[in-house]
Amino acid sequence: MTEKVLISGGSGLVGSRLTEILQEQGYEVGHLSRSSNSNSSIETIRWDVTNMKLDTKSVEKYDYIIHLAGAGIADKAWTDSRKKVIIDSRVNSTKLLKQAIESNTKKPKAIVAASAIGFYGIETTEHIYKESDSPGEDFLAETCILWEQSIDELATINIPLSRIRIGLVLSANGGALKEMAKPIKFGLGAALGSGKQYMPWIHIDDLCRLFIFCFENKKTEIFNGVAPNQLNNHTFSKAIANTLKKPFFLPNVPSFLLKLILGTRAQLILKGSRISAEKVKNSGFNYKFEKLEDALKAIYI
Repeated sequence: MTEKVLISGGSGLVGSRLTEILQEQGYEVGHLSRSSNSNSSIETIRWDVTNMKLDTKSVEKYDYIIHLAGAGIADKAWTDSRKKVIIDSRVNSTKLLKQAIESNTKKPKAIVAASAIGFYGIETTEHIYKESDSPGEDFLAETCILWEQSIDELATINIPLSRIRIGLVLSANGGALKEMAKPIKFGLGAALGSGKQYMPWIHIDDLCRLFIFCFENKKTEIFNGVAPNQLNNHTFSKAIANTLKKPFFLPNVPSFLLKLILGTRAQLILKGSRISAEKVKNSGFNYKFEKLEDALKAIYI
């Protein structure tokens, strides 16, 4: 009998690729979404997180749930109202999902929930953050703390639940890599700010495989969703240029200019520390793309 996986946020960058991989592996996939899906092979269950509305019975037939839903962190300026949307979209969607699962007799076999490496705060240090480290104190850390507290409530249903703190996702179809590569493609390659900030990354296929690994093995742990090979911004940017066979010789883009353009969101690209992938490797998961050069070649060549 075909097993069924329900993905919240299934139409996003990660959710779309995860859907493809799951279908390739023989799973039936459904999405929890605010709007309908044009793909007829995917059942779309409509939910209204703002008003906390969801047909709970529609969730019951799914064997596994992957919870990715949340408003984009970098999409808009961090006004007070936008910060509230970012937090509420994560916390309230998790609460709504919990209500639906609790109201049904048949429970999913396992749940995997997304979080982010923003949990550790945004700073540039030589410390390598592990899953056991304390959270940071900035806005992203606050968001992740509240997010994970709602996931903790979801875990009280006593279903195997794991969470993945996601780093920079590398994909040809969108996300930060696409934006970073734009000036490089025009021969305008340069590091950002000091260039010394680390960029904890993971190829999108490895991230999707990690989600699947967690629910198939009924994991009940926190994992950092990053690759083992982490580089600073200068080396990372130069690797993109080398892969694209483009020059990389310009002076670093000044921090003040990025702050002028992005406001407080600039810290997303101007700061960053290393995040440990040791626990993921020790869990038995095998990366396809441990090195950045291999990941970039798979995307661009």
